Amino acid sequence: MSAKLPVLKPREVISALGKAGFSIKRQTGSHAVLYKPDIPRPVTVPVHTGDIPLGTLRAIIRQTNLTIDEFISLL
Repeated sequence: MSAKLPVLKPREVISALGKAGFSIKRQTGSHAVLYKPDIPRPVTVPVHTGDIPLGTLRAIIRQTNLTIDEFISLL
């Protein structure tokens, strides 16, 4: 059973993804686009004020090929 997802701010998600090897390549408007060499598609993180909705956070984690537990350990 995976751990419960915490409520996170966009900067916390971007920081955790940075620890996983992702880097911000560009930011267009209110969305940061992160890349990692072994992931074929970019991961987009909304950079809005407030918290990232849990459904959006799950989608971001799924795009990174990380498990929820692996993502939480990066926080």
